[in-house]
Amino acid sequence: MSIEKGKGMAEGSSRSTASTNDQHHQQRALPLSRYESQKRRDWNTFGQYLRNQRPPIAISQFNSNHVLEFLRYLDQFGKTKVHLHGCIYFGQPEPPGPCTCPLRQAWGSLDALIGRLRAAYEENGGLPEVNPFASGSIRIYLREVKDSQAKARGIPYKKKSRRRGATKAKTDGYNNIPISES
Repeated sequence: MSIEKGKGMAEGSSRSTASTNDQHHQQRALPLSRYESQKRRDWNTFGQYLRNQRPPIAISQFNSNHVLEFLRYLDQFGKTKVHLHGCIYFGQPEPPGPCTCPLRQAWGSLDALIGRLRAAYEENGGLPEVNPFASGSIRIYLREVKDSQAKARGIPYKKKSRRRGATKAKTDGYNNIPISES
């Protein structure tokens, strides 16, 4: 009888392992979210970029300089007109006519891309402490792109000041009329 019990326990444990594996396969079979799909696509694109370098760069060997080169490489596929200093439309948010200034990647697109690549790096086994996508040089580059694009379009990006110690008054959410608590 103990043999039967042991056999049942062994079968039960293999069944639970099989059902756990089935659950993992079912989870993988579900379609990825838009964010997860984009993150995977971006990671694969970056890996392809590294493989196409001469000599090819292993994914385990790249650094923040390679990331900066990748961001500059992507500019050729950009759709955002960035007026140069000598352009007559420099500083105009909506220029009245066409010009020969280059198209670049928009700052917001680059910022989102770096966020996805930063997450993908860690999901693929990279350590957060040495994540090349989180380096200071990348943050500086993104800030420079943001500032230059803002100046070229005449749109000032002002950092919002944060009031310390002040509590935000409750409002009705529609007309911003303060609500008194009774």
